[in-house]
Amino acid sequence: MSNQPPRPFRVLGIQQIAVGSLDKGALRSLWVDLLGLEPRGTFKSARENVDEDIIVAGRGPFAVEVDLMQPVDPEGKPKVHDPALNHVGLWIDDLASAVSWLDSQGVRFTPGGIRKGAAGFDVCFVHPKGDAAHPKSGEGVLIELVQAPAAVIAAFDALAASPGGVE
Repeated sequence: MSNQPPRPFRVLGIQQIAVGSLDKGALRSLWVDLLGLEPRGTFKSARENVDEDIIVAGRGPFAVEVDLMQPVDPEGKPKVHDPALNHVGLWIDDLASAVSWLDSQGVRFTPGGIRKGAAGFDVCFVHPKGDAAHPKSGEGVLIELVQAPAAVIAAFDALAASPGGVE
């Protein structure tokens, strides 16, 4: 058992995975052409050094976004292609509470705080490495916390309440 105070938020499920390469065309060939995931949009930001295609596996509130990323500048930062599995995104039912609580528990976040992500949802990132002030981290993995919209929260709640649903 943990001695931590009650968590004021829930992680509902996987919102996205982001994979990177120097050539997102090769990624698209695998994920879209061969595996059949559905293209949904694009996002490009010189500040974030990313040119990405947003594709989706699944349907409705349980769809999982797969971001295919290549750097705008291969020598720039962040290096969205290294590591190739760039980050994992989690649906959070109350992002502001999650960030506040996790910060109070010593979790390190990347600069920028809560902001709009590429898909239009509010996001915040758990840093892959801790520091002296915030020793808890993603232990080598960048984790995107994503504010779940009401429809996603309702769908996960309905699934959990159904016979044989998840707890």
